[in-house]
Amino acid sequence: MLRTTASLACAATLGASAAWGQVTLGLEAAKAEIHDSDGTFIGTLYVQQTPSGVTSLVLAVNGIPEGTHGVHIHEVGECEPPGFESAGGHVADGREHGIMVEGGPHPGDLPNVVAGDAGIVNVEMFNPRLDVSDHLFDEDGAAVVIHAGSDDYTTQPAGDSGPRIACGVITREDTGEPE
Repeated sequence: MLRTTASLACAATLGASAAWGQVTLGLEAAKAEIHDSDGTFIGTLYVQQTPSGVTSLVLAVNGIPEGTHGVHIHEVGECEPPGFESAGGHVADGREHGIMVEGGPHPGDLPNVVAGDAGIVNVEMFNPRLDVSDHLFDEDGAAVVIHAGSDDYTTQPAGDSGPRIACGVITREDTGEPE
């Protein structure tokens, strides 16, 4: 079973790495190593501002419970287990939570993700509201948080997505110089 889990984690990470291989030199990029509440490494989030200004996010995790999970970018770059409350609230930028709410969504609101029975998520998302420089690299940083339940895209302030089950501090990545 352990060998299967390790193989699946490797496959999920390789899939994310392939997508991450398409980074554009010279543009803002970031990465978060995600850990569960026991401190076990379970995956990675890759983030890059695209030339169009839309932010690309690639999430690859293994070992979360089967089902639908809310994922958000939180306003503080800290992940103290077990509850990860140190990550603060969502990156909100003065907006309401959720795509189903007038005045929403937060820049930190991301789509729900679905983990199959093996606990694997490997997904690419795009967010036109999230700015890598302004929202992720401010003086207190940022973190990605995965929740136990799904985000209802309405309930304030966080979508009623349940406890925080995994977290990763987002750090700057060097993409090199543009050609």
